[in-house]
Amino acid sequence: MSRSTKAYIAAVANPFPSTSNPGKDTNMRTLTVIPARLASTRLPNKPLADIAGVPMIVRVWQQATAADCGDVLVAAGDAEIVDAILTAGGEAVKTDPDLPSGSDRVHSALEIADPTHRYSTIINLQGDLPTLDPKLIGRLSSHMRTQSTDISTLAAPIQLEEEKSDPNVTKAVLTFGQDPRTARALYFTRATAPWGDGPLYHHIGIYAYRREALDRFVALPPSALEKREKLEQLRALEDGMQIDVLIVNEAPVGVDTPADLERARREFQPEDQE
Repeated sequence: MSRSTKAYIAAVANPFPSTSNPGKDTNMRTLTVIPARLASTRLPNKPLADIAGVPMIVRVWQQATAADCGDVLVAAGDAEIVDAILTAGGEAVKTDPDLPSGSDRVHSALEIADPTHRYSTIINLQGDLPTLDPKLIGRLSSHMRTQSTDISTLAAPIQLEEEKSDPNVTKAVLTFGQDPRTARALYFTRATAPWGDGPLYHHIGIYAYRREALDRFVALPPSALEKREKLEQLRALEDGMQIDVLIVNEAPVGVDTPADLERARREFQPEDQE
């Protein structure tokens, strides 16, 4: 039996022993799930890309673990990713690499790792955010403990003029109440919106779901606006789900291209080598 096969079996059998810490509030247990697969058109084998001697997916897992918001699980589309996480001391399950989205991968991993629904809040963390501030995960987890929303996510004010018209930068159209740090999502778009004077907000694709909201979301067919904009969060809005948006100062660096990878590597470079 190969090491990869052994890793897969070990990971699937019991990702979280009964002694694991599900979070400080036992009534609102949080699980962070990081979906990852090797297939990538712009950056092949991206999750295993080396960042200062450590695979990128392990860097992301380390940041999620540092948030101290409960357990962390990697939903891996490939056995090599499972191997990397288990070697680092983490937990992973192998999911179908042909699943259509990260949300589907997260849900599939939950069906394997948590069939009894011990966790009530699920954080879907992208596997290409190695420089993510762990405090952002903590804000999402805290918000879900205190507010009655289906989903929460993050956004940051757009600072660069060129990003306002960049279709690769998803804009969150928001409505605010009295707290300027929290908003409710009205729409997400690749277009420059809303029109007129005022700030624009860069959506950060990290989601915290109520467990039942995630179950509901993945059972829905892709919606018309989702297919048009190629933004899956529109499926939730079209179905009437509430998405809260927490405002942060700046968007973390996502790794989608070789240039992004080099920028992330510089973040982990020792000061005396800069």
